[in-house]
Amino acid sequence: MKNNAYVFCVGVLAAGLFAVGRCSGGEVYAPATQARTVLKTSVDVAGQAISYPTNGIPEITGVLVEIPVGAQTGWHLHPSPCVAYVLQGEITVEVETGAKNSFRAGDSFAEVRNLRHCGFNTGAVPVRILLFVLGTKGAPVTVTAGAK
Repeated sequence: MKNNAYVFCVGVLAAGLFAVGRCSGGEVYAPATQARTVLKTSVDVAGQAISYPTNGIPEITGVLVEIPVGAQTGWHLHPSPCVAYVLQGEITVEVETGAKNSFRAGDSFAEVRNLRHCGFNTGAVPVRILLFVLGTKGAPVTVTAGAK
């Protein structure tokens, strides 16, 4: 039953919070409503399969992350699945393996889970990311992971 709650939450996020154009998944809205799927994936940006925590009460946390020009997030990890939507700027995310992915305003991605990574503002304006964490009540959203 807990996994069903997460599936429902992911559906709500995809259909409601990120709805900005016309969906291709057969969703039905009033004619004036525009909805566009901006992310649909079963793996995170490192290629890891997405799995939901089952060890507690489900809780969704929304976080607005802001990174100044030339700054970084510091090395960290997320113990729960996260969905990120870049509102402004450009960020390059490096994972502990050395792989790097870059994202700009309008991009969305599934954050890596339990894998050390660091986000670097590589643009000319502050980065603003809307991050939704599909975790459990009382669990941290982010855990500091020290330097690489």
